[in-house]
Amino acid sequence: MARPPAKTKTPRKPAARPARHDFDSPQIDLFRRFLCNGEDERDRLSNTLDLWDSVPRFAMSRQAMAKLRTGKGFLDLLKLDFSYRGTQLKAIIQPARIEQADGTSLDYYPSASEELVEDALRKIAAERRHGYFGQSEPGSGVSFTLYMLREELGKRGHTRSYQQIMLSLNILARSTIEIRTSDGASAGAFAISNYLSSLASVSREGWLDDPQAKWVAQFHPLVTESIDALTYRQFNYHQMMAHSTQLARWLHKQLSLKFTFASVATTFEMRYSTVKRDSGLLSGYSRERKAIEALDAAFAELQASGVLMHAQRNDILGPRGKLEDVAYTLTASLNFVAEAKAANKRHQLAVQARISVDKNVDK
Repeated sequence: MARPPAKTKTPRKPAARPARHDFDSPQIDLFRRFLCNGEDERDRLSNTLDLWDSVPRFAMSRQAMAKLRTGKGFLDLLKLDFSYRGTQLKAIIQPARIEQADGTSLDYYPSASEELVEDALRKIAAERRHGYFGQSEPGSGVSFTLYMLREELGKRGHTRSYQQIMLSLNILARSTIEIRTSDGASAGAFAISNYLSSLASVSREGWLDDPQAKWVAQFHPLVTESIDALTYRQFNYHQMMAHSTQLARWLHKQLSLKFTFASVATTFEMRYSTVKRDSGLLSGYSRERKAIEALDAAFAELQASGVLMHAQRNDILGPRGKLEDVAYTLTASLNFVAEAKAANKRHQLAVQARISVDKNVDK
């Protein structure tokens, strides 16, 4: 993990401060309601977002980007094709330019560390009085302190220094992602924004001098859209954060979003080719066999952690016995089945509550 520079300045974009009533809006209230038994179980839950968590936006590792940088520290645009519910899309990521302590600058793509920070921010946003949804001004986000964010990451097994957290926040606030239809037509572009639309400290003190200073981060517009449209699902966030690899965490989120019909009698199929395309996490392997082994290991981890009961590998062979793809037939664990059913029920209750709120507003 690179140490962030003392000279790095936090982006401060002209965005409206959330009003007090935005922290109690109907949308954010539904976002932080979970169907669970007690506070201990609630502490383990968070929300995964349908489209936003299907975008391969953290696919490049720090090691891989170090090899791609030019002599002056530049990185090119990163372009990744993926599929979302049958629609072919392309993500175009512009890296963040961060000034180093010696005055030089380096480009960074958002990677695994930034994904963990974003997940932690969304968990904090699900806590009362921290998440907000704009009523007069569009946008959703979270109010937090660096101490709070560091404690949340450490609690989930990902301890970070304040300097490391600040680097990740700066990368999220400075990196831009565009999502468009993969035919390249500009008319098909439907989202372009920074990962964090804005980031600002409420305190005038230096962030290192006051880790308890309040910060406000505004989420990407697709996060706001998901909160408004109820296209999110509760899932076992604590279990997901405990996985040792980024690929296992990605698989856990995808299963939570797509294996909504999980039961003891149903299975779910995922193919190596699909995971490679949609996660972006297997493209760095020089040999296909190594990438498949990494996916095997990720599914084995999901079994060991209690997400899956079985993960049966079925090789798909072509002419002369050449391995063309691998299909995995997945059987959910009893715990995952129970969590999926709770998420389904919670979503039904949220839709009913939203309809009731809308009716009252129309009166």
